[in-house]
Amino acid sequence: MGFFNKIKEGLKKTRDGVVGQISSMLKSFTKIDEELFEELEELLVMADVGVHTAENICNELRAQVKADGVTDPNEIMGMLEKLTADMLREGNEMVLNTKPSVILIIGVNGVGKTTTIGKLANHYVSNGKKVTLAAADTFRAAAIDQLQVWAERSHADIVKQNEGSDPAAVVFDAISSAKAKGSDIIICDTAGRLHNKKHLMDELAKIRRVIDRELPDTDKEFLLVLDATTGQNAVNQAQEFSKATGISGIVLTKLDGTARGGVVLAIKEGLKIPVKFIGVGEKIDDLQPFDADDFTKALFAKD
Repeated sequence: MGFFNKIKEGLKKTRDGVVGQISSMLKSFTKIDEELFEELEELLVMADVGVHTAENICNELRAQVKADGVTDPNEIMGMLEKLTADMLREGNEMVLNTKPSVILIIGVNGVGKTTTIGKLANHYVSNGKKVTLAAADTFRAAAIDQLQVWAERSHADIVKQNEGSDPAAVVFDAISSAKAKGSDIIICDTAGRLHNKKHLMDELAKIRRVIDRELPDTDKEFLLVLDATTGQNAVNQAQEFSKATGISGIVLTKLDGTARGGVVLAIKEGLKIPVKFIGVGEKIDDLQPFDADDFTKALFAKD
């Protein structure tokens, strides 16, 4: 199965639950009026698009309808599809042009962070890159062991220390190892203890200082891993981490397990953070770079 078909299959719950409802609602109207836009906005909010983004979408559609003289409610769906693609399109590409480049992975425990790192490593190794993993989530021995398994599966190098070690020291060692071995990409795991926010944010700041000091001119991506099934809670996590550490992009996992795919719009339009990768399954190659046009095409596809 090609990845577009995986996305299409993975978005089935969102497509059935959200796009299907919008399509049915539009068919119940014989003209485009304010009641139609109010119902559309309500359905978008229920789809975890977010209140602010739902308002923006409906305002943009109102303006387009007026400018183009559209009168048929059934034309709204095509307009909504185009608007969705336009909103999601910018900033999705990873910027990893230097050797080495660094990807710092952050996120709360339970979102699939370590698994995501393993799949990212596999993606880049499969594309001919030499990858070094830094096991800097030293708070949990299980995280280090899990990352070791993923390193072996994806044929990536790994740098690790014992549980309880200084995470920044692990990152320092990983940078030194990557330089010596000629790695293209360093992917750093981090702890995900959002409930102990100050300690976590101090730890992340220290790691970032080490990266900036040791690799001042390297390309860096700071990616937040979010679980799509948590809907608006994922948006709240993105807000918290963005304020505390700065984020260059989102990795959205478990899209195949939810009808809340609208959260992609809430994050991109509401928080101005691009989605860089999406996960639509459990297999090692089910995490792929986000493509706005393919995503939108799959979301609005007719089964």
